[in-house]
Amino acid sequence: MKFSTQVKPISYLKSHAAEIVKNISETREPMLITQNGEAKLVVMDVRSYEEHAETLALLKLLALGNREIEQGKFRLAHDVFAEMDKDDVQ
Repeated sequence: MKFSTQVKPISYLKSHAAEIVKNISETREPMLITQNGEAKLVVMDVRSYEEHAETLALLKLLALGNREIEQGKFRLAHDVFAEMDKDDVQ
């Protein structure tokens, strides 16, 4: 995740919570919160979080599919369509 100017110390989060919520909700830019100079958490709006979670879920499905292909657990599309055509005729 890329952070430009949205890096703030935890003290800023404590004293500007309402402003941060408004800003992040409007810009949809996440904010990195630091503690003692170390990155500790990311604050983001709910819509961005949900999109991020959906993206991760899709990537997990793709990884699972790739793993099954590597293990030989697949059928050729031609065979699947031929079987479907056969079922439609009956």
